[in-house]
Amino acid sequence: MDDETAEIELLEQNLNKTRQISQRMTTILTSFDGRLVKLEKSILPLYNSTQILTKRGINIDSALQKIYEVASNQEGIAAEEALILRGPQSDELEAYTSALERLNASIAFTSGDRGARDTARLLDTGTKKLAQLFTKRIAEASSGTPPDSGMPPAPPRDQLRPLVAALRALPLPATHPSHPASAAVLSTLKEAQRGYAEMRGAWVKKCWEGRGRRMLERVETEGEGNAGAAGKEVGRWVDSLLDAIQAEHTLLDDVAPLPSQPHLAAAHAALLGPPLSLVSSTLSSLTSVIKRSLHRYTFLALAVYGTLSSLQPHWDAVISASISGSNGAQKADGFNALKEAVHALRGVCMRSFPEFLADVKMAALGKPGAELGTGIADFTASTIRYLEQLPDVREAVGAVLLALGDGNWRMGDGVQVNKGPKLGEGSEKVILEHYVYDVVSTLLTSLTTLSRTSRRPAFGSVFLLNNVSHLRTALLRPRAPIYSLLPKPTQESIHSAFRTAKATYFDASFSPLIQALADDKDKVGSGSKAATKEKFTRFFDLLEEVRERHRLARVLEDDEDDRGMLADEVTKLVVPTLQRFVQRHKEKEFSKNPQKYIKLSPEEVEAQIRSFYE
Repeated sequence: MDDETAEIELLEQNLNKTRQISQRMTTILTSFDGRLVKLEKSILPLYNSTQILTKRGINIDSALQKIYEVASNQEGIAAEEALILRGPQSDELEAYTSALERLNASIAFTSGDRGARDTARLLDTGTKKLAQLFTKRIAEASSGTPPDSGMPPAPPRDQLRPLVAALRALPLPATHPSHPASAAVLSTLKEAQRGYAEMRGAWVKKCWEGRGRRMLERVETEGEGNAGAAGKEVGRWVDSLLDAIQAEHTLLDDVAPLPSQPHLAAAHAALLGPPLSLVSSTLSSLTSVIKRSLHRYTFLALAVYGTLSSLQPHWDAVISASISGSNGAQKADGFNALKEAVHALRGVCMRSFPEFLADVKMAALGKPGAELGTGIADFTASTIRYLEQLPDVREAVGAVLLALGDGNWRMGDGVQVNKGPKLGEGSEKVILEHYVYDVVSTLLTSLTTLSRTSRRPAFGSVFLLNNVSHLRTALLRPRAPIYSLLPKPTQESIHSAFRTAKATYFDASFSPLIQALADDKDKVGSGSKAATKEKFTRFFDLLEEVRERHRLARVLEDDEDDRGMLADEVTKLVVPTLQRFVQRHKEKEFSKNPQKYIKLSPEEVEAQIRSFYE
């Protein structure tokens, strides 16, 4: 028992020692783990830095290897000099550009200033010869006989692109500020780019100059009779030239040796100069032609004005895009050529409206020494043609009249204008109706005044009736071009003038017949047989005069319906009066031989009157 107890005590003592040892080991391991964490944190940045340094070491080794390679190539520079001085050949362009690249790279490793300068001069020489080849290819594509289409052919881009790529790869001050050849290279490329712009601009002008001359000749010849088509042809010429400019803009962006914005904008401005000056001179010549004979080319001016005004947005978009980023000094001459031409044409058009009204008013004076006829007056026909052409250019007319001001076309009339609300954009139809009303009113006034100057009033009345009827027929047909622009007051004034002209015609030609048969109660013996005989004699003498007058002066010759209406009205006016007079005096037996005085029966008189209008 004592032995067992002793063993147990010994085991407990060993167990306590083991527990103490375990605790010390746990403490040591925990401390060791913490130190490992701290060590890891300390070593991690060093590890990362070591990786970066390793990569840099690899890069340095690669750079040194390249340097050794380039340095080893210096021995061949002397051999490449002959290739550079000979200039690029079409079949050796790649070899030539490779030689330039090696020269450019060797400058960085040339020992001594003299060696670098010699290499830089050689590089400059190579650049100039490369630029000469570029200029030569542009010149070849920008010469010869202009194509019939006017669109200038573009240089072959597949030949230019390798050359342009080589030029763009050369050192410039912006990218290689310390390079000894960069300034000379920049100067050479500037000159090449300026030469490109000048050649292509002159070529575009040459291609479109001939078409412009032919266009002016056709417009001058056909512009009076077919103003709308002539105006569209001018617009097509300008629009096609804009397409050519746009194509040149794209081409220049693609093949410019200096593609940076300032250099590119200056080149675009230089390229645009010749074609824009062509537009300016051509449209100026057209305006001069119109000014010299405005009465002939009024509608040509309006048609061209309307066409060019509609092209202004396209013009601004193309020209602005071509020189975007340019400053005032680089802005192309003629940038506002179209706007200036439109402004000049608008001034001409504004002048045409009061001048036309003045011409219509002056027509009332007649031609000095000329006898007034009974046919359609020249100024009546020309005014109708003028009015019938207005709808073809109504937008241009409305815009110009708004710029002129409502009523200002009556300048010199002694009337106050600009009364009422001021018309603005959107009122083109209203102001056009006002102008048409004034034209019609002026024409009617001139016709009435001129008819009263005739030494034979009866012929003057026929003249007035024929002209007013012709105006009425031409304008008031529902299918007439101008009908939609005739407001109610204008239509009423024409109808009123026709009624007045008809009444004047009746009064001058047939009222004397009625008066010849009327009883004159104040005259002594007016009811006697002698007076009756005198009345019949007077009536038939006057009827013969009317018949002879209508044989010389045809009434409403071109209007069968109005002639028939007029014949009905005249017979209703004359024949019943004659019938009553004959019936009344036949019963009184005013003569033993009444047929001697009653030369025609009422029915025969009616037939004769109707024959006036056949």
